[in-house]
Amino acid sequence: MRAVRAYERVVEQVEGAIESGALSPGERLPSERELMVQFSVSRSTVREALRVLQARGLVRSRPGDPNGAEVLPFSPAALHKSMTTLARVSELSLGELVQFRMVLDSAAILLAARLRTEEQLAEMAAAVERMKEADSEAFGAADVAFHDAVARASGNKLIQICTDVVRSIVVDLIAGKIASAPDGEALMRRSIGHHEEVLAAVRAGDGPLAARLSRQSMYDYYADYIPAEERVALRALLDYGDIGGP
Repeated sequence: MRAVRAYERVVEQVEGAIESGALSPGERLPSERELMVQFSVSRSTVREALRVLQARGLVRSRPGDPNGAEVLPFSPAALHKSMTTLARVSELSLGELVQFRMVLDSAAILLAARLRTEEQLAEMAAAVERMKEADSEAFGAADVAFHDAVARASGNKLIQICTDVVRSIVVDLIAGKIASAPDGEALMRRSIGHHEEVLAAVRAGDGPLAARLSRQSMYDYYADYIPAEERVALRALLDYGDIGGP
């Protein structure tokens, strides 16, 4: 059994109210003084609880604000920060992150091939066309636009959030290596070819094929940056038809 500190009790109560919908984005918590009375704790305890809640992206707090801390809309920023920290302290390897991205993108594309609208398909096609005309900097933005369109077409908000977070972490970790790659132009051309194949499979409604092509594309793009012993786990994903079964 672990003793619960006073500030943790305040945090748990506020988190519970936000998760249950009792507190909605834009609403205000009671003032510091009111929280002190409500929980029978000191001002320093209340402020520590508010610091924790703010660090988790749940509230915006200013010490002494008579209106109380503001409840914030949901944001993936806290998830991004936590996963980035894990990656920076080597709790998550690049291989693990890329493997997770392969799983997420496969699931998104599998769903997008079945659920996408004509407008979303047009967004994907427009992103590929921009990739063909872009320099190295604009190429990255067009690539992100393609994957964002696919994630939205999946219809799953959690996939959209996690895909965005994991992609940005992976790109940040190897951005320097990619920028200094001697075959940058060839890499861009291969990437465009992969995207065109995936797009054609999505347009045809062939989710399993699109998912396989996506995983292969990602493996080809990142494998050289990943230690050989970690590539085994990535290659295991290449043999799956669609995520969830052989």
